[in-house]
Amino acid sequence: MTAPAKTWIDDLPKDRLIAEFSVWSADLVRLADDLARVEPHVDVLHIDVADGHFAPAMLFFPDLVAGVRRVSRRPIHVHLMVADTVLLSQIEQFADAGSDLISIHVENDSVVDAALDLLDRRGVAAGMVLRVETPVERIRRHAARLRFVTLLGTAIGVKGQGLDEKAGARLQEARKIIAESGAGHRVVLAADGGIREHTVPLLRQSGAETVVLGSLAFNAPSLEERMSWLHSL
Repeated sequence: MTAPAKTWIDDLPKDRLIAEFSVWSADLVRLADDLARVEPHVDVLHIDVADGHFAPAMLFFPDLVAGVRRVSRRPIHVHLMVADTVLLSQIEQFADAGSDLISIHVENDSVVDAALDLLDRRGVAAGMVLRVETPVERIRRHAARLRFVTLLGTAIGVKGQGLDEKAGARLQEARKIIAESGAGHRVVLAADGGIREHTVPLLRQSGAETVVLGSLAFNAPSLEERMSWLHSL
């Protein structure tokens, strides 16, 4: 499949929630079929990567991203939840596999700047993710270099948790930091974790431009109706 245009982030919808679908919630046995089923409704495909150290899960690998690139025209957002010692090599591998956006964690303290420099050299859009317990203020130093800022609303790498009660206030704080960053490009604010029917309106009202949809999308009785609801928020 042809990769998205270089302007894909600027071209994302601004008048509704961006539909970011998490591949973790797809039918992994029939992944190509499931991605084809949801393709008309997806703005961004979200692929989590975890090494079992930085996050408790072990998730996904470059060959999967390369496979998704072959069957989907949608932008691929890779969220790296990996230790500092392997972060740079992981960026190289996932860039080679066809990622359009790679988000690292602000908590990757020792290599954050080197990672952002590497993404710039590789021509891959840079994102940054914050754990639910990390002060939002920590993104301020990096905000102008980013294209996505993602706030986790649950503990990292674990499915099925409830949304942290501070999630809305944290999004509002992040939105203010982005506005004050002086970035000359669009920086998308995203919410990930605890995404349920009753939490999405709150996250949207708090400034989220996209929410990472897992079972809420892939397990919807009617995906068309679910997306009409999402777009109306």
